[in-house]
Amino acid sequence: MASLLLDPVRPDDTDVTTAVEALPHVKDYLTRHPGHEAVRLVVDDERQDSLTVPRGAVELLARILAHMAKGQGVSVVPSHAELTTQQAADMLNVSRPFLIGLLDAGEIEYRKVGKHRRIKAESLIAYLREDDRDRRAAADELSSLSQEMGLL
Repeated sequence: MASLLLDPVRPDDTDVTTAVEALPHVKDYLTRHPGHEAVRLVVDDERQDSLTVPRGAVELLARILAHMAKGQGVSVVPSHAELTTQQAADMLNVSRPFLIGLLDAGEIEYRKVGKHRRIKAESLIAYLREDDRDRRAAADELSSLSQEMGLL
């Protein structure tokens, strides 16, 4: 299986500075042009080359810039990519045995290839969204209980 999980691009100080400067411009453009399905980019050099890209690519670029501006490494993984258990554990920032426990408990969809487990990136993202939603609901409930008890 060819791995579709690419090594993250780790920004250096120059990259962080450039991302910090570029991000507001990209966000501003997206805000001011909400209906555009494609975006024309112009290269600022002597040839002034241009290319047209889908709006979704520019929205993804904004997310990438936001992470790079914080000095975080960024990796792009297609949603259909199948990950090994180690790759999936790394993405969740958990141990491989903990991930296997989640798989065995049915928390994350996977399939077996021989004796190896493969997890679709989209299944991993779905788990993360569900887990985040559950955490927010628990925090909201805790906050509500604290207010009812007069602790806040």
